Amino acid sequence: MKTFHIAIVDDDINIRQIVEAYLEKEGYVTTAVESAEEAIALEQENPPDLWVLDIMLPGMNGYEFCRRIRANSETPIIMVSARDEEVDKILGLELGSDDYLTKPFSPRELVARVNRALQRWKQMKSHADETANSALVLDKHKRLVYSFGEEVEVTSKEFQVLSLLSGHPNRAFSRDELLSLIWGYDYFGSDRVVDDLIRRIRKKLGKIPLETVWGFGYRLRTLEGTKDE
Repeated sequence: MKTFHIAIVDDDINIRQIVEAYLEKEGYVTTAVESAEEAIALEQENPPDLWVLDIMLPGMNGYEFCRRIRANSETPIIMVSARDEEVDKILGLELGSDDYLTKPFSPRELVARVNRALQRWKQMKSHADETANSALVLDKHKRLVYSFGEEVEVTSKEFQVLSLLSGHPNRAFSRDELLSLIWGYDYFGSDRVVDDLIRRIRKKLGKIPLETVWGFGYRLRTLEGTKDE
Protein backbone atom coordinates (compact mmCIF):
# COMPACT_ATOMS: atom_id res chain seq x y z
CA MET A 1 0.00 0.00 0.00
CA LYS A 2 1.26 3.48 -0.89
CA THR A 3 2.80 5.55 1.90
CA PHE A 4 1.67 9.12 1.45
CA HIS A 5 4.13 11.99 1.51
CA ILE A 6 2.97 15.08 3.43
CA ALA A 7 4.72 18.44 3.15
CA ILE A 8 4.49 20.95 6.03
CA VAL A 9 5.17 24.58 5.08
CA ASP A 10 5.44 26.74 8.19
CA ASP A 11 8.04 29.21 9.47
CA ASP A 12 7.43 28.18 13.10
CA ILE A 13 9.85 25.35 13.89
CA ASN A 14 7.80 24.19 16.89
CA ILE A 15 4.69 23.74 14.75
CA ARG A 16 6.68 21.95 12.06
CA GLN A 17 8.13 19.50 14.58
CA ILE A 18 4.79 18.82 16.31
CA VAL A 19 2.92 18.30 13.04
CA GLU A 20 5.67 16.06 11.69
CA ALA A 21 5.64 13.94 14.84
CA TYR A 22 1.87 13.37 14.74
CA LEU A 23 1.77 12.66 11.00
CA GLU A 24 4.69 10.25 11.17
CA LYS A 25 3.01 8.46 14.07
CA GLU A 26 0.01 8.03 11.74
CA GLY A 27 2.32 6.37 9.19
CA TYR A 28 2.95 9.23 6.79
CA VAL A 29 6.29 10.29 5.34
CA THR A 30 6.87 14.01 5.97
CA THR A 31 9.01 16.84 4.69
CA ALA A 32 9.03 20.19 6.53
CA VAL A 33 10.16 23.51 5.04
CA GLU A 34 9.96 27.04 6.36
CA SER A 35 9.14 29.06 3.24
CA ALA A 36 7.08 28.95 0.06
CA GLU A 37 10.28 29.26 -1.97
CA GLU A 38 11.60 26.03 -0.41
CA ALA A 39 8.19 24.44 -1.04
CA ILE A 40 8.38 25.32 -4.75
CA ALA A 41 11.73 23.55 -4.95
CA LEU A 42 10.22 20.55 -3.16
CA GLU A 43 7.32 20.46 -5.63
CA GLN A 44 9.80 20.21 -8.47
CA GLU A 45 12.11 17.64 -6.86
CA ASN A 46 9.83 15.44 -4.74
CA PRO A 47 6.17 16.53 -4.96
CA PRO A 48 4.08 15.56 -1.93
CA ASP A 49 0.63 13.98 -1.88
CA LEU A 50 -0.72 16.73 0.39
CA TRP A 51 0.35 20.17 1.61
CA VAL A 52 -0.15 21.52 5.14
CA LEU A 53 0.34 25.19 4.34
CA ASP A 54 0.69 28.20 6.63
CA ILE A 55 -0.56 31.49 5.18
CA MET A 56 1.74 33.99 6.92
CA LEU A 57 5.14 33.03 5.55
CA PRO A 58 8.28 35.12 5.01
CA GLY A 59 8.61 36.12 1.37
CA MET A 60 5.88 34.56 -0.74
CA ASN A 61 2.74 34.02 1.36
CA GLY A 62 0.60 30.92 1.48
CA TYR A 63 -2.13 32.40 -0.72
CA GLU A 64 0.28 33.01 -3.60
CA PHE A 65 1.86 29.58 -3.18
CA CYS A 66 -1.60 27.97 -3.24
CA ARG A 67 -2.41 29.84 -6.45
CA ARG A 68 0.80 28.60 -8.09
CA ILE A 69 0.22 25.00 -7.05
CA ARG A 70 -3.37 25.06 -8.28
CA ALA A 71 -2.25 26.28 -11.69
CA ASN A 72 -0.70 22.86 -12.36
CA SER A 73 -1.81 20.40 -9.69
CA GLU A 74 -4.85 19.08 -7.82
CA THR A 75 -2.77 17.95 -4.82
CA PRO A 76 -4.83 18.48 -1.63
CA ILE A 77 -3.95 21.59 0.39
CA ILE A 78 -4.89 22.21 4.02
CA MET A 79 -4.28 25.83 5.01
CA VAL A 80 -3.43 26.71 8.62
CA SER A 81 -3.34 30.25 9.96
CA ALA A 82 -3.66 32.41 13.06
CA ARG A 83 -6.00 34.57 10.98
CA ASP A 84 -9.54 33.47 11.81
CA GLU A 85 -11.55 36.08 9.93
CA GLU A 86 -14.20 34.66 7.60
CA VAL A 87 -12.73 36.58 4.66
CA ASP A 88 -9.37 34.80 5.12
CA LYS A 89 -11.01 31.38 5.09
CA ILE A 90 -13.11 32.25 2.04
CA LEU A 91 -10.07 33.54 0.17
CA GLY A 92 -8.11 30.38 0.94
CA LEU A 93 -10.94 28.13 -0.25
CA GLU A 94 -11.52 30.23 -3.37
CA LEU A 95 -7.84 29.93 -4.27
CA GLY A 96 -8.15 26.17 -4.16
CA SER A 97 -7.37 24.95 -0.65
CA ASP A 98 -9.33 21.87 0.39
CA ASP A 99 -9.59 22.79 4.06
CA TYR A 100 -8.74 25.60 6.49
CA LEU A 101 -7.66 25.22 10.10
CA THR A 102 -7.20 28.10 12.53
CA LYS A 103 -4.22 28.26 14.89
CA PRO A 104 -3.87 27.17 17.58
CA PHE A 105 -5.22 23.79 16.49
CA SER A 106 -5.27 20.28 17.84
CA PRO A 107 -2.66 18.09 16.10
CA ARG A 108 -5.11 15.21 16.28
CA GLU A 109 -7.71 17.29 14.45
CA LEU A 110 -5.17 18.11 11.77
CA VAL A 111 -4.35 14.41 11.34
CA ALA A 112 -8.07 13.65 11.01
CA ARG A 113 -8.43 16.33 8.34
CA VAL A 114 -5.37 15.02 6.49
CA ASN A 115 -6.84 11.51 6.53
CA ARG A 116 -10.17 12.80 5.22
CA ALA A 117 -8.60 14.93 2.48
CA LEU A 118 -6.47 12.03 1.24
CA GLN A 119 -9.46 9.68 1.27
CA ARG A 120 -11.42 12.10 -0.91
CA TRP A 121 -8.42 12.51 -3.20
CA LYS A 122 -8.02 8.74 -3.58
CA GLN A 123 -11.69 8.37 -4.46
CA MET A 124 -11.50 11.17 -7.04
CA LYS A 125 -8.32 9.74 -8.57
CA SER A 126 -9.84 6.26 -8.72
CA HIS A 127 -12.91 7.64 -10.48
CA ALA A 128 -10.73 9.61 -12.90
CA ASP A 129 -8.65 6.50 -13.69
CA GLU A 130 -11.79 4.43 -14.29
CA THR A 131 -13.22 7.12 -16.54
CA ALA A 132 -10.00 7.39 -18.51
CA ASN A 133 -9.97 3.62 -19.17
CA SER A 134 -13.67 3.11 -19.90
CA ALA A 135 -15.31 3.15 -23.31
CA LEU A 136 -18.53 4.40 -21.73
CA VAL A 137 -19.18 6.17 -18.43
CA LEU A 138 -22.54 7.76 -17.67
CA ASP A 139 -22.86 10.36 -14.95
CA LYS A 140 -26.61 10.19 -14.37
CA HIS A 141 -26.64 13.01 -11.83
CA LYS A 142 -25.03 15.50 -14.20
CA ARG A 143 -26.34 13.75 -17.34
CA LEU A 144 -22.87 13.62 -18.87
CA VAL A 145 -21.24 10.95 -21.03
CA TYR A 146 -17.52 10.11 -21.10
CA SER A 147 -15.47 7.82 -23.30
CA PHE A 148 -11.83 7.12 -22.37
CA GLY A 149 -11.71 10.25 -20.22
CA GLU A 150 -13.20 12.59 -22.82
CA GLU A 151 -16.65 14.13 -22.48
CA VAL A 152 -18.93 13.28 -25.40
CA GLU A 153 -21.80 15.59 -26.24
CA VAL A 154 -25.09 13.74 -26.64
CA THR A 155 -28.71 14.77 -27.02
CA SER A 156 -31.34 14.10 -24.38
CA LYS A 157 -32.75 11.13 -26.34
CA GLU A 158 -29.26 9.70 -26.90
CA PHE A 159 -28.55 9.92 -23.18
CA GLN A 160 -31.86 8.21 -22.36
CA VAL A 161 -31.13 5.31 -24.72
CA LEU A 162 -27.58 4.88 -23.39
CA SER A 163 -28.88 4.98 -19.82
CA LEU A 164 -31.55 2.37 -20.58
CA LEU A 165 -29.25 -0.02 -22.44
CA SER A 166 -26.35 0.28 -19.98
CA GLY A 167 -28.76 -0.27 -17.10
CA HIS A 168 -29.81 -3.60 -18.65
CA PRO A 169 -26.60 -5.04 -20.12
CA ASN A 170 -26.95 -7.90 -22.62
CA ARG A 171 -30.72 -7.51 -22.79
CA ALA A 172 -32.11 -7.00 -26.27
CA PHE A 173 -34.69 -4.22 -26.60
CA SER A 174 -37.04 -4.24 -29.56
CA ARG A 175 -37.56 -1.10 -31.60
CA ASP A 176 -41.12 -0.91 -30.29
CA GLU A 177 -39.89 -1.09 -26.68
CA LEU A 178 -37.39 1.67 -27.28
CA LEU A 179 -40.04 3.81 -28.94
CA SER A 180 -42.41 3.35 -26.00
CA LEU A 181 -39.79 3.84 -23.27
CA ILE A 182 -37.91 6.76 -24.84
CA TRP A 183 -40.38 8.53 -27.13
CA GLY A 184 -43.51 7.62 -25.14
CA TYR A 185 -46.49 5.36 -25.68
CA ASP A 186 -48.33 8.05 -27.64
CA TYR A 187 -45.63 8.30 -30.32
CA PHE A 188 -47.09 7.59 -33.76
CA GLY A 189 -44.07 8.10 -36.04
CA SER A 190 -41.87 5.55 -37.78
CA ASP A 191 -39.63 3.20 -35.80
CA ARG A 192 -36.82 4.28 -38.11
CA VAL A 193 -36.13 7.11 -35.64
CA VAL A 194 -34.64 4.43 -33.38
CA ASP A 195 -32.22 3.30 -36.09
CA ASP A 196 -31.25 6.89 -36.83
CA LEU A 197 -30.57 7.58 -33.15
CA ILE A 198 -28.49 4.40 -32.74
CA ARG A 199 -26.50 5.37 -35.83
CA ARG A 200 -25.72 8.76 -34.27
CA ILE A 201 -24.66 7.12 -30.99
CA ARG A 202 -22.34 4.75 -32.84
CA LYS A 203 -20.79 7.65 -34.71
CA LYS A 204 -20.04 9.43 -31.41
CA LEU A 205 -19.12 6.33 -29.40
CA GLY A 206 -17.71 3.90 -31.91
CA LYS A 207 -15.95 1.68 -29.38
CA ILE A 208 -18.91 0.73 -27.19
CA PRO A 209 -20.35 -2.78 -27.71
CA LEU A 210 -23.73 -1.62 -29.06
CA GLU A 211 -25.06 -4.50 -31.14
CA THR A 212 -27.88 -4.87 -33.63
CA VAL A 213 -30.22 -7.80 -33.02
CA TRP A 214 -31.32 -8.35 -36.60
CA GLY A 215 -35.03 -8.13 -37.20
CA PHE A 216 -35.64 -7.11 -33.57
CA GLY A 217 -33.71 -4.22 -32.04
CA TYR A 218 -30.53 -3.45 -30.09
CA ARG A 219 -28.53 -4.42 -27.01
CA LEU A 220 -25.45 -3.21 -25.19
CA ARG A 221 -23.05 -5.99 -24.35
CA THR A 222 -21.22 -6.09 -21.03
CA LEU A 223 -17.54 -5.75 -21.75
CA GLU A 224 -14.57 -4.61 -19.69
CA GLY A 225 -14.22 -0.89 -20.11
CA THR A 226 -17.94 -0.07 -19.98
CA LYS A 227 -19.14 1.58 -16.75
CA ASP A 228 -22.52 2.86 -15.62
CA GLU A 229 -22.76 4.89 -12.42
